[in-house]
Amino acid sequence: MSQIQIPRGTQDILPGDVELWQYIETKAKDVCRRYNYHEIRTPIFEHTDLFQRGVGDTTDIVQKEMYTFEDRGKRSLTLRPEGTAAVVRSFVEKKLYGNANQPTKLYYTGPMFRYERPQSGRMRQFIQFGVEALGSDDPALDAEVLALVMSIYGELGLKDIKLVINSLGDKTSRDDHRQALINHFKPSITEFCEDCQGRLEKNPLRILDCKKDREHQLMSTAPSILAYLNEESKAYFDKVKNYLDKIGIAYEVDPTLVRGLDYYNHTAFEVMAVGKGFGAITTLCGGGRYNGLVEEIGGPPTAGIGFAFSIERLIMALKAHQLELPFEQNIDCYLVSLGEQAKEKTVELLYRLRAAGIRADKDYLDKKMKAQFKAADRLKASYTVILGDDELAVNKINVKHMETGEQVEVAIDSLIDYMKTQLEGGKEL
Repeated sequence: MSQIQIPRGTQDILPGDVELWQYIETKAKDVCRRYNYHEIRTPIFEHTDLFQRGVGDTTDIVQKEMYTFEDRGKRSLTLRPEGTAAVVRSFVEKKLYGNANQPTKLYYTGPMFRYERPQSGRMRQFIQFGVEALGSDDPALDAEVLALVMSIYGELGLKDIKLVINSLGDKTSRDDHRQALINHFKPSITEFCEDCQGRLEKNPLRILDCKKDREHQLMSTAPSILAYLNEESKAYFDKVKNYLDKIGIAYEVDPTLVRGLDYYNHTAFEVMAVGKGFGAITTLCGGGRYNGLVEEIGGPPTAGIGFAFSIERLIMALKAHQLELPFEQNIDCYLVSLGEQAKEKTVELLYRLRAAGIRADKDYLDKKMKAQFKAADRLKASYTVILGDDELAVNKINVKHMETGEQVEVAIDSLIDYMKTQLEGGKEL
């Protein structure tokens, strides 16, 4: 019988690696807590129409990358390819816009699914961390969201990164820019890929995001959105930049920056890796303002802004920059036993240690004492607790500090209190 293997574009995150993921997620959640953002959890699959309307039917995600299936009730469902549309659906359906405290500030983390060609940092199932702030069109909120994501990267030690921002303007500005793009590309549109030809009238801004035609000469001469911003949009963008200057967040303005989803307007941004050794795909995070999305999904007119990043790509950046994160992979103590009665006693002691909040383990393979000590070393145990039948007979147990090699004998009944004192005080024996 042939061996069943993992599906292409997915991965197993094994012990030894998963601790890094947990550390990153905990750090990101802690930053969100300080910014007064609260966690939301949405289903892994939603009605397909949500993404068609929310993400945009001209996007690559909707046209090519979604995992869509029909359930037994003949309903079309889709594994979520991104997080924003689902969060906004919940915001509308649960009437969170009616809460007294506004804006509604949320964060989420979990698996997303896109049928793409797998490559380094791009998986078919990937873990995304995202933030959404709904209910305010204050430019200060844009600056807050940008500060939040830069705080996450900064507290993880990433320095070789840059924040790139642009303005896509309000509806009037985008409509004027849209017509200018159509006029620019239309005479030579047959030189572009089939996707771009289909986007010309529906959403010409998406042509600028095309990977196949990025080197076409018309790309570099395409009209800039900044030239079509009306006074209101210019003032909005100036306020965002002013707030970033005041709080000391460095940024670059890139007039060519567009986001791949249809719902963005005004502020758009990406966080880029600029250090060596990261590869061709340098975008770590993307986001922007989406003042029409809530209405598109059936809610009242509500402003929103958010971002999302792949934890896989964040880990790539950490490794490329050779950053070591201070997460623990050791245990507090390992129980070594010699003799049948001592072995039985360690089962009880192990339970009591764990109940007291101490990370502990023991041998389950009937290894000899020397092999048990080797197991303690591999698990990076801070202490080894050694019990033999002779010690058990006199109610004594030996505790060895693995770093110093010092060893003391304590009463078995005092072991829990003794270990807690040593671990809490960080004392040597």
